[in-house]
Amino acid sequence: MDIILNPIGFIASALAVGGMVFFSAVVAPAAFIKLEEEQAVKFIRGIFPWYYLYVIITAGLGALTMLTILPWASAGLAVAAAGAFISRQGLMPRINGARDQANDGDTDAQARFDKLHKLSVRINGIGLMGAIVAIVLIAIHS
Repeated sequence: MDIILNPIGFIASALAVGGMVFFSAVVAPAAFIKLEEEQAVKFIRGIFPWYYLYVIITAGLGALTMLTILPWASAGLAVAAAGAFISRQGLMPRINGARDQANDGDTDAQARFDKLHKLSVRINGIGLMGAIVAIVLIAIHS
């Protein structure tokens, strides 16, 4: 069974890391470079639910397939999937709400947005590190 699950786990892990890096290093910066700020914000806001869902699925699949083979790799991927779930379901609506309130003139909302955004960046970074560690462990095991 390991002969089937190990490649699936490795591919799912690679897809998770690749997607996370591509979004953070290419998509988000390009949106703010190439689009007007208002358009960039709308674009990023529209793509974030899909980004998080992608990470939940790829990292979650990797975590499940590695559970009995490499528990530490599974744990790293589970951290990535859980972080994406928390960000998608909990933080993202609060971040969007704070951004909207700040745009409507609420001076306290900008501070809330900044705090929540920093938290989401940290959660994403921890998830990315967990997924990278998983790939390393899977590669060593292979």
